Amino acid sequence: MIKLMPRPFEREIITMNIKPIKTEADYQAALKAVENLFEAPANSPEGDDLEVLTTLIEAYEEQHYPIPLPNHPLAAIQYYLDRDGLTPQELEPWLGKGQEVNEVLNGKRPLTLDMIRQLHQHLRIPAEILIQPYSLAVA
Repeated sequence: MIKLMPRPFEREIITMNIKPIKTEADYQAALKAVENLFEAPANSPEGDDLEVLTTLIEAYEEQHYPIPLPNHPLAAIQYYLDRDGLTPQELEPWLGKGQEVNEVLNGKRPLTLDMIRQLHQHLRIPAEILIQPYSLAVA
């Protein structure tokens, strides 16, 4: 049994059992609990509860509300850039310097096998997406 601390303006203590999320009702209850814990300080018992609940919610969402990956190599790269908050310049170690990155992202230069390996290793983009053939943009 875990006691959830109320927000500063709330007076009652919320008590909850943290357990796997198996149903939509469990999911909604976990979301409500996270809402109540959202301002919990890090490294506190309440902050730990928030971290555990967030992990459980993420696992449930991955299983029940999957976000399909893009099926085009360049769309996948853009997706992972957005997801990880990266800029195209941060791809330079794997795609080449400056203009080369832009040419790859704009479809004017093909991905090489080495680029695909690097993107798979560092951004964890599935290789099966990156190896798909695509047409280059006409200059």
